[in-house]
Amino acid sequence: MSIRHALLSLLGEGPKYGLRLREEFEQRTGELWPLNVGQVYTSLQRLERDGLIESDVEETVDGRSSQKRFRLTGAGRDELADWLRAPSGVTPPPRDELVIKVMVASTVPGIDVHEVLQVHRRHVVETMQRYTALKSRADEDDVGLALVVDAELFRLDAAYRWLEKADALLSRSGAPGYDVTTHGTPQGGAARDVAGTT
Repeated sequence: MSIRHALLSLLGEGPKYGLRLREEFEQRTGELWPLNVGQVYTSLQRLERDGLIESDVEETVDGRSSQKRFRLTGAGRDELADWLRAPSGVTPPPRDELVIKVMVASTVPGIDVHEVLQVHRRHVVETMQRYTALKSRADEDDVGLALVVDAELFRLDAAYRWLEKADALLSRSGAPGYDVTTHGTPQGGAARDVAGTT
């Protein structure tokens, strides 16, 4: 999700200050997608410039400092509604770094591609374990966090399964960077089993 649409979504609930928007975004995503204040205010300035939000200045109690409160415009509500109804892209990114690393490792002399795959598998499993632990500590009523964590777990599970498939394929193909006598044929297995997830 773009920061732009995340902010529009939060403002769809009602007017808010910039810092509050950042706090709510991080709270709802379990701090999995951290935002810095600069990103928030730069995005808010662009949204205001584009006529999707407007702001007013409200003085604080001390009367000296002020904060801007932002709210959606009619055009902002339309943009948010259009974005929510638009199908999300399911096409892969033009260059997937993991795929490129495995492809390169399978052709470069002196590189043990099986070891490269193992390093990435371990990383995926460790990341899945962190997300699973985060989910287990979360309030069971925190549906937003559950949705975010589950999406990440499914994405990581797919990456793990791809790494398993790549390992088996490279083993069978006799790729230059894969020594079958050393590593044998990969056993496979679902990442959820390794990560301890269900």
